[in-house]
Amino acid sequence: MSTLTFTHVGGPTALLEVDGWRILTDPTFDAPGRTYKFGWGTSSRKTAGPALSAEEVGAVDAVLLSHDHHADNLDDAGRAMLAGVPTVLTTVPGARRLGAPARGLRAWETTTLTHPDRPTLTVTATPGRHGPVGAQVLVGAVTGFGLTWEGQEHGAVWVTGDTVLTSEVRRVGERLPVGTVVVHLGGVRFPTTGPLRYTMTVADGRELCRELKPRTVLPVHHEGWSHFLDSAAALERPELAPDGGTTVWAEPGKPRAVDV
Repeated sequence: MSTLTFTHVGGPTALLEVDGWRILTDPTFDAPGRTYKFGWGTSSRKTAGPALSAEEVGAVDAVLLSHDHHADNLDDAGRAMLAGVPTVLTTVPGARRLGAPARGLRAWETTTLTHPDRPTLTVTATPGRHGPVGAQVLVGAVTGFGLTWEGQEHGAVWVTGDTVLTSEVRRVGERLPVGTVVVHLGGVRFPTTGPLRYTMTVADGRELCRELKPRTVLPVHHEGWSHFLDSAAALERPELAPDGGTTVWAEPGKPRAVDV
C-alpha cells in the first residue's frame, strides 16, 4: 500500500506526492483581485490567492492540466511555472497551444512517467465536458486524469478536471476502478449564460461518488473565484463519499496523508 500526501494549494491546484513523485494539478499562483475574461462575454475575479507560492511548492515532476485556456486553471504565474516542468499532460488542442514539453492526451489514452528509483506511474486521460451539450465548440476541450501504479491497494487516483456530470463521467469507474477522487466542484455559472453550469456542484459530486464508491474524496475547485457559485455549499464541508468512505476537505496549504 502507498500513502498519498495531498496538499490543496487553492482553487483547482493541488500537489500530489507519492513514492517520490511530485505531481501538480492545474497551476494557479496569481495574486487575488484581478478579473480575467474567459470569452463569449464571461469573466471572473480571483478572490483568494494560493496558500503556497510556486516557489514554496518547489520542483515538480509533472503537471496535470485539465485545460490551458481558462485562467482559473492556468493563470499567468502558473503558465510561467510550466517552463521548469519536465512533463505537462493536457488536452490535444492545449498541447498545440502550449508547445513543448506539453503532451496532449485524448480520452482513454495513456502514457507513463518513469524514474529508476520510483514505481512507474500510468496516467490515463478521462473524458470531461466543460458545460452543456455542444459546449466544447465554444468552451473548449477539457480532460481528467487517472493515476495508477504498482503497489496501489485501493484503486486509482482520479482527478476529474473541470467537467459537468455527464454519462461518460459517470461511467469512468467502469474502466478505471477509483479509490481516491480529486473532484472539481464550484457549480460554475455566468450571468451572460443564465442557468447553464460548467462544473459540478456539491450535489453532483455526491451523486458521482455514490456511483464510484471511492474510499477517499478530495474536493477542490470550489473557492477563490467569483464564478464558483456553489461555494456556500462547499463551506458546509458536506460528506460526499458513500458509506465506508471519507471526504477530506483539506485546508489549503496543509498536507493530508491518504492511504491509496
